[in-house]
Amino acid sequence: MRILEGAGAWTPLAGAANDWAEQLRTPDLSVGTYCIPAGGLDDQSPHTEDEIYVVTTGRGRIVTPDGTADVGPGSVIFVPAGEEHRFEVTEDLALLVVFGPAYGSRAQG
Repeated sequence: MRILEGAGAWTPLAGAANDWAEQLRTPDLSVGTYCIPAGGLDDQSPHTEDEIYVVTTGRGRIVTPDGTADVGPGSVIFVPAGEEHRFEVTEDLALLVVFGPAYGSRAQG
């Protein structure tokens, strides 16, 4: 057992537009926190792993080719591997992110 201290908490790096911090990595999954300030640009690319986002603080919209949806604290979002997606942020957004398998483990390189 392991408690993931700080996972999902709003903790952006000073001067950074967005912040990604990984709190756990195993071969089968990884867990981290992604923070985007209000009005910030979410410039992520599609991932090679499935992912689940849990909004812990803040508000905005998730935009995918299939549509858009408003998100806020408690929202849980599944994004399959390879799907384009981005967040449009209206209030500082902190997301707990779970990747399966671990983030980047399927990346071609």
